[in-house]
Amino acid sequence: MEDREAKSIIEAILFMSGEPVSLDSLRKVIEIDKYNTERLVRELIDDYSLKNSGLLLLEVAGGFQLVTNPACAPWVKKLLSTSVPKKLTQSSLETLAIIAYKQPIIKAEIEAIRGVNSDGVVKTLLDRRLVKLLGRKEVPGRPLMYGTTNEFLHYFGLKDLTELPTLKEFQEIEVPEPPETLPEESDSEEPVEVEDAAQPAEDGETDSVESGEEQEKEQVKPINEQEEIEDEQQNN
Repeated sequence: MEDREAKSIIEAILFMSGEPVSLDSLRKVIEIDKYNTERLVRELIDDYSLKNSGLLLLEVAGGFQLVTNPACAPWVKKLLSTSVPKKLTQSSLETLAIIAYKQPIIKAEIEAIRGVNSDGVVKTLLDRRLVKLLGRKEVPGRPLMYGTTNEFLHYFGLKDLTELPTLKEFQEIEVPEPPETLPEESDSEEPVEVEDAAQPAEDGETDSVESGEEQEKEQVKPINEQEEIEDEQQNN
């Protein structure tokens, strides 16, 4: 393998890695000895330094990594501050889909489809450069019209809007049905609990009967004593 080809391969590996790559890892990929691997990497470091490009090759954390030139930091920071976040919320995705398929569209039409106010979501999509203003609609009030941007195509990996899935393609997607939930048991269908609840009442009734018999015995006892007293008086 020629040096020029090997250096190109090393550049590609370092660019795609995004993190430091050790000499041993580079050697195994390009299949050359460690000495020549290090020599080529050192030559690349010198090449990047001499041409004063926006990238530098540095030795970092036991490996080698392609990094941006510190002289370009202000512009890199500006890009990062306006870059599109990796994830979009559900409401943002809904609104973005409506705009993509219905553009040019005004905000009132978006809200009529979604059924909720969309001021904040539309502003967020504008800030993230996924949608843009397309002018004003020639109707009373002349509301603003919205459409998608090139950043929208890049974000979803589309060549143009013709590559958006069609309604027929959406209908062909099989969406799994949610599992059926068992009906909840009604409170009335608990015969066991009813019997248990009734049992203490029966015990209570038994207790009340027994206590009534005891009261009757207590009431009878004084009467019998009174009769014995009267009998003794008569005998005397």
